[in-house]
Amino acid sequence: MAIKEKVGIVVNNLMNKTIIIAVENKYPHPIYGKTIKKTKRFMAHDEENNCMIGDIVRIIETRPLSKNKRWLAIQILIKIKGSN
Repeated sequence: MAIKEKVGIVVNNLMNKTIIIAVENKYPHPIYGKTIKKTKRFMAHDEENNCMIGDIVRIIETRPLSKNKRWLAIQILIKIKGSN
């Protein structure tokens, strides 16, 4: 079984040790062919509270950590300027 991995932008970091990631998916419309953007939000665990709003991070799927949290932030790919 392959490990599920996604890359997205942090849109919320107000909770302790939890961030919300927006992952954008682009695909062509099945009939008309126009590119459609669909955004899905995932809650991810951030143990040290390192991620700031605007950072681009990589997350992987893990065991359920809470009611809605099923992902773990493993790497910050691009750190936004002005954040710690």
